[in-house]
Amino acid sequence: MGIIHQKIAILCNYELLPQRVGGMDYFFWLFNEKCKEKNIEVHWFFPNIATHGNYKNFNLYASNHDNVENYFLEHHSQNQYSHIITHFVELCTPFFKNVKKNSNATIIAIDHNPRPLLGYSFKKKIEKKIKGFLYSKYINLFVGVSNYTVDEIIKDFGNHVKKKTITVYNGVIIDDIKVREIRDYDNPSFLVASHLRMSKGIQDLIDAVALLSPVLKNKITIAVYGDGPYKEILLEKVRLLGLEKNFTFEGSKSNLKEIFCNYDYMLQPTHMECFSLSILESLAANVPVITTNVGGNEEAIVNNTNGYIYKAKDYIALKNILEKILMHDLKITKNTRQLVEEKFSLSKMVDNHINLLQI
Repeated sequence: MGIIHQKIAILCNYELLPQRVGGMDYFFWLFNEKCKEKNIEVHWFFPNIATHGNYKNFNLYASNHDNVENYFLEHHSQNQYSHIITHFVELCTPFFKNVKKNSNATIIAIDHNPRPLLGYSFKKKIEKKIKGFLYSKYINLFVGVSNYTVDEIIKDFGNHVKKKTITVYNGVIIDDIKVREIRDYDNPSFLVASHLRMSKGIQDLIDAVALLSPVLKNKITIAVYGDGPYKEILLEKVRLLGLEKNFTFEGSKSNLKEIFCNYDYMLQPTHMECFSLSILESLAANVPVITTNVGGNEEAIVNNTNGYIYKAKDYIALKNILEKILMHDLKITKNTRQLVEEKFSLSKMVDNHINLLQI
């Protein structure tokens, strides 16, 4: 039975790029489809217009790369929406107060943002506490995409927001992810799938490989998929350490869901994370993940069961994990897909977001 007709607004500071279709795009597409089935009208607000994928079927408004929040306030805030939902929008700002001036809508703020490894500066912490005191009252529900994110929201804005803060995990489409049937424990292969920037920690991985013995260096090759502003620095580091045979930089690929299954392990040495969709996609491909103890990583990875966890920036610990895998002292035998099927599927994520509209 469909929900009585509703009209909702969704604001996303998320640029729509046909060459970069990721997990959130699939979520937006499926959420829009499910809303139509339930007679829920959705107005989408993005920085730009797009027609790739299912965006051609969206009721989409573009701020033309200006601030999405300001565009919404100037042109659409007086529309009669039952719910206004934000993604990738800064929380607890005057925007939320200004929305409430013109609307009785339920406001739901979804937090996808990772936090710095060492936390915010003292000044930033005080600013966030003040913003939480001034503006959290205008947000009806805070949603974190991991338990880690929920804890950080409460830490940022004050304990008073705890009673209206919940976790709704991100999810991935698993049906079209090819599965690795048999792992090669004798000659394991490795990939990285990441935007290439300093916070992703790939420089630590290079340092870890540099510490391996010559015999083990000859046994390891790591394919790096992705692009970004840090690429040239990483390439130069590889060259200076003489590791050209150990790293191949494959660039961005649109078919990663078909590529994961070609490898035995995924490496994600990140310094900051919220809740990684690439980890979930790797697990869905039955490819264990070696990653750091940041963000929600430990909510998906159980050490020694579906991957390995080490402390962020500890490249010696990473070197030791790689060494033990290459020497056959460590191996993951569990099928890692089951966890994603049960807990982190895209359909479950969409259903949970639809349920928020009952609030």
